[in-house]
Amino acid sequence: MKKPPFTLSTKAISMIADISALAERFAIHFEKNAIKLRKVNRIKTIYSSLAIEGNKLSESQVEDILDGKKVVAPLREIQEVKNAIATYDNFAKFNPFSIADLKKAHKLMMSRLVKNAGEFRKGGVGVFNGDQAVHIAPPAERVDTLISNLFDWLKNAEDHLLIRSCVFHYEFEFIHPFADGNGRIGRLWQSLILAKLNPIFQYLPVETMVHDNQHKYYKAINDSSVAADSGIFIDFMLGEIFKALKAHKISAKSGTLNGTANGTVKLEEILKYIRKHQGANRTEISNALNIPIRTVSRYLKTLSGKIEFRGAPKTGGYFIK
Repeated sequence: MKKPPFTLSTKAISMIADISALAERFAIHFEKNAIKLRKVNRIKTIYSSLAIEGNKLSESQVEDILDGKKVVAPLREIQEVKNAIATYDNFAKFNPFSIADLKKAHKLMMSRLVKNAGEFRKGGVGVFNGDQAVHIAPPAERVDTLISNLFDWLKNAEDHLLIRSCVFHYEFEFIHPFADGNGRIGRLWQSLILAKLNPIFQYLPVETMVHDNQHKYYKAINDSSVAADSGIFIDFMLGEIFKALKAHKISAKSGTLNGTANGTVKLEEILKYIRKHQGANRTEISNALNIPIRTVSRYLKTLSGKIEFRGAPKTGGYFIK
């Protein structure tokens, strides 16, 4: 078993304990919101992962495609969303320690988008920033061996799964085993590995963390490549995972997840209600969704980029922009 080169910092070692403790606390309480969180975060996951790759569809358009509604957009971008939906629908079926499942996931994710979806590349590839090569991947003839070694280490190493998930993510992107779609699959696979550690990570997808910090994400990859050691990337990803967990506050009284996760659920509910009831006012929204009117007012301000108020203060209502 060949171990990938990485150095664990004192920060990383400390983060393992902190993340594990937070994840355990949340796992006890997330059951009540599981159904809502599953859909909301699947939408955000698909939107984030594809937006990183340049897909221009909005979260609401992704939701419409998920709900089977017609969306007017470039056919390739719609196909990317449909493929991602099909892939994440199979999330629980994928074994993160199986190369065969990795190829199955790629075939679903890249179907009708590239030739030979689900097969490792036969030629050279690189990552470019404009005309400048940022990373030249190993030769195609080495891919099978490199991936086999990586999965062997992932499956058999005694390092904590948090560490293995980060190292795998970095090494996978370095190898770049497929002709296209490596970013999408690499992020998905770290989420799969983390879900083996704790199911709560299905609701805190890596894709969203990366989307919110793309510049730092790519810098961590590049800095790790220069150092020939993924320690920098490990520190970055563990930091993002910790921040994502910490952003979710547990309500001791209700026993449910509040903060980012529950807030996102409420925002999506309000948006959906306004979309179906154009011109609805705060009181109507509050009564229909059983949300306190003060909370509705706060969320409406948060949604100001997506909705607008029309009419007189007492008789007007909210509309989708």
